[in-house]
Amino acid sequence: MTYNPAAMRILFVADGRSPIAQNWISYFVERNHEVYLGSTFACTLEFPLNGLEIIPVAFSRLRKETHRPGTSPARTLALRTALRQWLGPLTIRRSAQRLRGFIERVEPDLVHAMRIPYEGMLAADAYAGAPLIVSIWGNDFTLHGPSTQLMSHYTRWTMQVTDGLHADCHRDVRLAREWGFDVDRPDFVAPGNGGIRTEVFYPPAQAVEEPVIINPRGFRPYVCNESFFRAVPLVLEKEPRARFLFALMAGEAQAMQWTQELGISHAVELLPPLSHSRMAEVFRRAQIVASPSIHDGTPNTLLEGIACGCFPVAGDLESIREWIRPNENGLLFDSTNPQSIADALLAALENKDLRQRAAGLNQHIISARAEYRQTMQRAEQFYEKVVTYISKHAHK
Repeated sequence: MTYNPAAMRILFVADGRSPIAQNWISYFVERNHEVYLGSTFACTLEFPLNGLEIIPVAFSRLRKETHRPGTSPARTLALRTALRQWLGPLTIRRSAQRLRGFIERVEPDLVHAMRIPYEGMLAADAYAGAPLIVSIWGNDFTLHGPSTQLMSHYTRWTMQVTDGLHADCHRDVRLAREWGFDVDRPDFVAPGNGGIRTEVFYPPAQAVEEPVIINPRGFRPYVCNESFFRAVPLVLEKEPRARFLFALMAGEAQAMQWTQELGISHAVELLPPLSHSRMAEVFRRAQIVASPSIHDGTPNTLLEGIACGCFPVAGDLESIREWIRPNENGLLFDSTNPQSIADALLAALENKDLRQRAAGLNQHIISARAEYRQTMQRAEQFYEKVVTYISKHAHK
């Protein structure tokens, strides 16, 4: 296979519905690389590909194309996650045969699997000699990897096969080595979606004066939404003007039940799925962006909120501390404790000077570490580095 650094033939293995994956893949399409996608879910894309094949795994064929990641009802999501953790690995071998056939037809310069379960597991099992890059998404090691014996086995196997690693935090590079990733192989740390498009996500012209808080995380197994909802009346006791926006929760029965039980309907707005531009407008309405998770890498929505001028308040995790220094550019809380969440939110609302100082620091952080074009240029260089590395070692 001839490698041309000016125009690579790249085969992605990803959930093609995911805005995160689309944001990443579209860059290489725009750069005129030859791009193929093996999608684990049926999808419709707004950019052209050289080839698309749907390769269901872990019961993904049962999902409707219109259901984007993170938009399912809470109970459905929890049940499906558990089912896939226990039984999903049993579907990998058969799906890998189909992916291997796609890889052999395309003959890519490299394969990039975005997320370990189940795209990375699938690509590792289908390994056909082309350099393999795997992206780690925030909870691959801390939530999914240890969940069952088979998940643990396939996570470890994936890391042993992987030639290059993309992670959205340094913590996951360390964990990847504990799971079997060779310390000598290339790694790259950058936001999972490729970074922030600052022409879309930017601060408002004037500082927000209203005490508005947005939780953009939706329902996910690792986001403590019940604790966050129970923190709302504790905040309202001291700041009755506060208003709370919840992304991806319009029509969600559990969210509506909590809102009614807690008597906070007047202070809560449950939002439907929104485009990036609409979501940016919502962020610019808020003073604070909150992320009450217990498993995470670098949440893309947290960075988007920060880029729009929101003060970040988030669960105290090792990965989050790579972005937030408490009492300097944000605040941290215990995501399982409503009082801890409320105390952090009130401290942020009451300290205007802290919010103003943090705004300048955070804009610099986004510019230096998370701007989309700069990040994706580095990603392109990383691809070349992995291919070169594997080429050299293959001839030893």
